[in-house]
Amino acid sequence: MSAAAQTTHAPGAGPGADDDHHPVPEPGPTRDPRTLAAAGDLLRALAAPVRIAIVLQLLEHSRCVHDLVDALGVTQPLISQHLRVLKAAGVVEGERKGREVLYSLVDDHLAHIVVDAVAHVEEDT
Repeated sequence: MSAAAQTTHAPGAGPGADDDHHPVPEPGPTRDPRTLAAAGDLLRALAAPVRIAIVLQLLEHSRCVHDLVDALGVTQPLISQHLRVLKAAGVVEGERKGREVLYSLVDDHLAHIVVDAVAHVEEDT
């Protein structure tokens, strides 16, 4: 064992305590590993800039593919590919209206993740 590993710490000054010697908060409740894996999959599905832009567009109202192409300035195949990822992750759903499919968010929880992430980045710029 190294000398650093043998060092004892005063109460409240253990690993993770800050310079002001505030106590380290207790860890939160543990989660089922399957829940954490599913949350990781969901965050990966949201992790592409085009998919973030799609979620922001759908936050306003449902849109079809050509509306998203026009709004985002990317190709139809690229929008369709990203919508497939979002749909597989349970972020968006599609409803056929004649020849078009209107895409919408499954719920607002996911939109809040994206909006908060964008707002956080904008605060730092």
